[in-house]
Amino acid sequence: MTAVFQRNCNAQMPIAVRGEGVYIYDQQGKRYLDGSGGAAVSSLGHSHPRVISAIKAQLDQIAFAHTGFFSSEPAEDLAKFLIDNAPGNMGKIYFTSGGSEAVESALKLARQYFVELGETERTLFISREQSYHGNTLGALGVGGNPWRREPFEPLLSAANYISPCYAYRGQRAGESEFDYGQRVAVELESKLAELGASNVIAFIAEPVVGATLGAVPSVPGYFKKIREICDRHGILLILDEVMCGTGRTGTLFAYQQEHIVPDMVTMAKGLGAGYQPIGALMVSEKIHQTVADGSGFFQHGHTYIGHPTACAAALAVQRAIVDEDLLVNVQHMGGYLQTQLEQRFAEHPHVGDIRGRGLFRGIELVKDRADKSPLPLASNLHQKIKAQLMDNGLLCYPGAGSVDGKQGHHILIAPAFIIQSADLDFLVDTLATSIDQVLASINL
Repeated sequence: MTAVFQRNCNAQMPIAVRGEGVYIYDQQGKRYLDGSGGAAVSSLGHSHPRVISAIKAQLDQIAFAHTGFFSSEPAEDLAKFLIDNAPGNMGKIYFTSGGSEAVESALKLARQYFVELGETERTLFISREQSYHGNTLGALGVGGNPWRREPFEPLLSAANYISPCYAYRGQRAGESEFDYGQRVAVELESKLAELGASNVIAFIAEPVVGATLGAVPSVPGYFKKIREICDRHGILLILDEVMCGTGRTGTLFAYQQEHIVPDMVTMAKGLGAGYQPIGALMVSEKIHQTVADGSGFFQHGHTYIGHPTACAAALAVQRAIVDEDLLVNVQHMGGYLQTQLEQRFAEHPHVGDIRGRGLFRGIELVKDRADKSPLPLASNLHQKIKAQLMDNGLLCYPGAGSVDGKQGHHILIAPAFIIQSADLDFLVDTLATSIDQVLASINL
């Protein structure tokens, strides 16, 4: 019996005892290829000596100092690294302990920014259906994942949604990718007209949608149109890169590939790569200066923000990625993975779409490839595939609700940036075998 309150109260979890590179070993000695980095977290793999050494060295100096009294060298150095490598006029980094905290901080700072300007009537956020921005009440409130929201709906702020940029499901026959992207982007203009632009604080979106849709990128030109609309109406653009950022899609920031500059960017998972809990909010110089020139104080905070040991770990992770040229490997191995998936599932009757960027890829499973109809919700397919994958020595991130929050199934793949082609060959072979094993066991 365990005293741990597990995510699944009735699950008997294997005990992880060791990590080496792209592999995790359990208490029984079984080896698993970590094909999803947990939830796109372990970007540098496991047991990287440079990161472990940095953590130990920081513990010998000082493990923790409260940011109400001190800053720390690791926090200062990590913030400088991120700002120096961020395109556009980014000004400051606000550290948190994870992704949900980063999004919560963004929402509150966005509101305070307008309060500082005297625009107190701005109280609303706009986001997208089929989005996910975290599990705190504020972050959940702007998210568009019905399954995650449902139990807490009475506690959440009213949500205002537009359609996701999800070409596989939304692009019309005869419509170009560009025209599709422009059409769904213009929904933001309509929503602003409906709500009154002067009442809106910000639009928040994931550049590549992660857990809810399974690595769905926007089409070219979509975010340029979104940026234009935000600027025209004076609202902020918050990009949530908690899952898709810090190198996961092949560039340090996912927004670099959209050729725009947002007002705020949230990051977390790959920032510290799982070596320590850490997240961050990056904000434009304009936003920081407005608060500095106004009240001078951000009315928000958590005990462990700017944790020196967490910042030391994250800085070591990011420097290792640069020094080992791992973003080149992300781009190269990401292309290799996409090719292998496309070749392996080219004729598979139940694989409808393969998408993503870098080492952030998703497969959408369907009942009928021709009409894109979803597999039965009652099949519990995602949980069965997860169990089968683990039985076969592979960790991936299956999910349900891809189509409308309830129907639809996908599998998210997000291995470490150090992965090589032989590991990806095993991943694709095992994934294909596991999918077929589960599909053969259910009544379609």
